[in-house]
This record gives sequence, C-alpha cells and structure tokens, in this order.
Amino acid sequence: MSAETPAPSSAAPTASASAFAVLRRLLPTVWHYRGRLIAGLLLVLGTKATLVGLPLLLKELIDALDLKPTPLTVPAALLMAYGALRLASSVLQELRNVVFARVMARSSREVALRVFEHLHALSLRFHLDRRTGAVGRDLERGMGSISELLDTVLYMVVPTLVELALIVAILVAGYDLSFAGITLATLAVYMAFTYRMTEWRLRWYREMNEANTEASAGSVDSLLNYETVKYFNNEAFETERFDRRLRTLEDSAVRSLKAASLMGIGQSALIAVGLTALLWRATDGVVAGRMSLGDLVLVNAYLLQLAAPLSYLGVVYREGKQMLANLERMFALLDEPVEVLDRPGAPALQVRGGEVRFENVSFRYGEREILAGIDLIIPSGHTVAVVGSTGAGKSTLARLLYRHYDPDGGRVTVDGQDLREVTADSLRRRIGVVPQDTVLFNESLYYNIAYGRPGASREEVLEAARAARIHDFIQTLPQGYDTGVGERGLKLSGGEKQRIAIARTLLKRPAILIFDEATSALDAHTEGEIQRELRQAAQGRTALVIAHRLSTVVDADQIVVLEAGRIAERGDHAELLAAGGRYAALWAMQQRRPPGPAPAPSDDGAPSARYADEHPALTD
Repeated sequence: MSAETPAPSSAAPTASASAFAVLRRLLPTVWHYRGRLIAGLLLVLGTKATLVGLPLLLKELIDALDLKPTPLTVPAALLMAYGALRLASSVLQELRNVVFARVMARSSREVALRVFEHLHALSLRFHLDRRTGAVGRDLERGMGSISELLDTVLYMVVPTLVELALIVAILVAGYDLSFAGITLATLAVYMAFTYRMTEWRLRWYREMNEANTEASAGSVDSLLNYETVKYFNNEAFETERFDRRLRTLEDSAVRSLKAASLMGIGQSALIAVGLTALLWRATDGVVAGRMSLGDLVLVNAYLLQLAAPLSYLGVVYREGKQMLANLERMFALLDEPVEVLDRPGAPALQVRGGEVRFENVSFRYGEREILAGIDLIIPSGHTVAVVGSTGAGKSTLARLLYRHYDPDGGRVTVDGQDLREVTADSLRRRIGVVPQDTVLFNESLYYNIAYGRPGASREEVLEAARAARIHDFIQTLPQGYDTGVGERGLKLSGGEKQRIAIARTLLKRPAILIFDEATSALDAHTEGEIQRELRQAAQGRTALVIAHRLSTVVDADQIVVLEAGRIAERGDHAELLAAGGRYAALWAMQQRRPPGPAPAPSDDGAPSARYADEHPALTD
C-alpha cells in the first residue's frame, strides 16, 4: 500500500538537510535557463552598483558645497550624475524583471507538470488511500511556492547580499575598521537571532499548514457529497465539523503570528542598536575632524540602505522556510512509487482477436486475500459475466485486466501477451470501461463524450451519441451539446450519465469492454434500456461484465460465480440454474425481491474514491 506523505514536522532528518534536498531538486530545472539566469544576475550586480554609488555622489555634492564656494557647474554635474544613476538603477531593475520572468514562470510550470503527470501515473491504490482535496492542496501550495522561492532568492536574497558586500567593502576601504566591524557584528547577531526564532516559530506554521490542508480537504469532500448531506439533513453536522477544523487553523495561525511579532520586535531592536552605534561613530568622526559632513551623510545613507535589506533577510528566512515546507510536501508526492511500471523496452499490445485469460491469478490488498487461483478464459468476441456476493473480488478482476494493479501471482494475458510485458498505455487504449458510478467533468455534454477520443471529429462524437441513444435527448436541450453537466454530472439522471459513459466508450473504439456494475444503480425500466445499449456495444467485442443483478447477465456466453476470491461455479444461465448451486440460490433470492434499484456497493468491498477517503482499509 502506498505510504502516506510524511508530515512536515516529522519528515526530514534536519531542517537544513531538508532545505538543501529541496533546492537540489529545484536547481536542475532552473539551471536549464542558465543563459537568462546569468544575464539576470549581471543585471542584479549592475542595479546594486548604481544604488551603492548614489550615496557616494551625494557625499561629493555635500562636500563640494560645504568646503568652499564652487562654480555652479560642479554641483550641477554631480546632480546630473546622481539623476543618471537613479534612472539607471530603475532601468536595470526592470530589465532584470523581464529576464527573470520567463525563468520563474517556466520553472513553476515544468515542476507542476511533472508532479501532475506523476499523480496520474500512480496506481488506483494510491488514489483510494488519499484525500483528493489534500493532494490538490499540496500541489497548489507547491506550485505557488516555486515562483515565490525563485522570486525571493533572485529578487531579494542575491541583491541584498551583493549590496551588503559592496557597502562593507566601501566602509573598510574608506573609513575606520570599526564601521565594518559594527556592521558585520550586527548582521551576525541578527542572523543568529532570526535563525533561532524562525526554527521555534516554524512548528506553529507547520501545524497551521496541516490544519489548513485538513480544512480544505474536508470542505471539498463535503461539497462533492452535497446530495448525501441533504439526504440526511446533516448541514449543521458538516458546518460544525468544518468549524472544528477552522478553530484548529485559527489557533495555529494566532500562535504563528504571535511568534512572528516577537521575532520582529527582537529584529528591530538589534537593527536599532547597530544603526545607533554606527551613527555615533560617524558623528564622533565629524566632531574630531577625521570625517567630513559628506562622510556623515554617506554613512547615514548606507545605514538606511542596510536597514531595509536586514529586515528583508528576516522576512526572507521566515517565508523561505514556509516555501520549502510546501515544496517538501509537493516533492513527497513526486517521490510516491509508481506501482505499475512498464519494463524497459516493453512493446505495445498487439490485439488480434481480443482473447483474455486469467491464469492462476492471485491478488492481495495489504494483508487481505482478494483473489486466489483464478483461471478464466474470455474468448475473442464473447461476453463473460462475473457474479457473486459483495466482497467476492469481482471488480478486482476488472482492475487487473485494466492494469490498475499487477497480480501477486499468476498472469493476465490478452491474445497470449502477458500484460506486464506490454506497455500499460497500449493496453488501456484497447479497453473501454463503463463503470458503476459514472463521474463526469464539469464541462459540456460534448466535452464529456469527446473525452473518449479527444482527436475525434464532431461527426464521430455525434455518431457515438446516437449509438448510445443519447443524441435525441441532447437535441431537446436549449444549448444542445454545449449544455453543462454540473459538478460530477449532478445535473443529469443516472440513466443519462450511463448513456454518456457508453457513448464515450464507443467513441474510444476499444477491442475489449468492461462493464463494471454498469446498471446496478438504475431503476428497472432504465436498466432495461441501458442493457440494450450495452449488448449492442458488446457485439463483436470481448466483454467482461461485472454484475450484482443476475437478470442483467442471462444472455452472457458464460457466467462465472465468484465466492471469497475463488471460482465457485461457471456455465451459462440455463446450466447454472439446472446445477442448483450458488447461482441458482442467488437467482431465486433476487426473483423474490420486489423490482427497483439494487444495492450498489463495490462488489469486492472496495469503496468508491469518495468513500475510500474515510475508509481506506476497506479498499481492495
């Protein structure tokens, strides 16, 4: 079973090791744009050189005016030079933004795309074990943190360090070493204090992050199950549940902000002490005649220039730790192992007739045995139905055929080709699935049908809708095929959603079909209509039908009765009734049941994704 993403608070061996690990993973993506990166860094150096040069010009201007009367051309030239430097710094800064913009946007896009692709490559087991809202939140935070981290490093950290280095160099070269000593001492104490306080505060931020994820995931889960909430009048219950999570988030946020305020007070005090000491030394130098009035203005200007970067460094460190925590969680998703992998050099599946074989197949979910010693042949062009009680392992057969999982023992083949020896993509392109619970995208009817084969022409999409007998219904709608279906297709009835599922499956043109409880949630009348469409869709194709209601499989070429993960009986409808075994007993029991929708749990105890969030252990 996929491991849960470790909480940030318990993840890395040390904070610094974790930070370096994240930066190492991000660096190759950024370095791909090294041309822009180097050009941008040169612009940073130019920008800071002009800014550091401004106080030098100001000093010369004041000294020129203070020492003796001078021709107007001297201060005028200095003033023009001052204005030119100011303009140059602004232009260079904007050019830096232009150069770095592509680096940040493209890096964020590439990493996010890599994580998104990886999430789709993970097995069904991972997605049943995880909360979709939490995964989405981790991805969203991580994507935002990439741009923010690059922005912080390239726009704040590097420029600030360059500016500090230039100012300290000027103070060392032109003045008493005490100026540089006070500056460096203040900086060292400031950074040590900031580091200790940020590490202390970070645990509150991590707790706030966890609470935010829980609140977000809970709200998504509740809204996705809007109808269920309404059916049980549980609006107040859901609100109270959401409020509990928000209270936890509120408490963590308040503690984090209090810690940040305490750190801010300490940082301000350290900066104030350092600035006062530097200004006192400069004033003493002017009084003693060692320094000019221009020197005093120069030192004061540099002090003011240093104050802002020092404050930024504190903010940068705090926010940088937060961004790294977000990236750590996103990269943890990227570290999730892919359970179903193609072997190197695996060929594409070659479908000749579409014969499917399960050869001594066994499968476990955790410690629970789901299938044991399954031998089953579905001849090309035939329909085989699998029935049995809930938890027998029926849907697991379909998942193994689609290669959501690989079997623990035995093998599954199509036309003699072991599914583990061919590419999963080529296999899945040849299989069409009509599931029990059809979930549609919150898009138009046309989009949802065309999803079966995105490159299909409009006429092909409409032809698939006609074959599924949904075209005439769509034509009666005011917006026709442009009609939106709502979240998860909630604007459509069960029968309409199933017809959409059939239409997009037909559009895919699969060689093999899987009907996984495709009509179990429908009323008898709608079920009869959908069954006709399913039989028509299966003509000339190999079909595996998973069924709960036996009346839907009486026409199957072969019916297999599965019990406790083993085949108990097999034969056609008449043969199994005549045998008087488990199938006959189930048939008799269902014939006594009044007409209406049959219960529709997942047959092998595996809840759908919405319930797997709350009960992952039940999933097989």
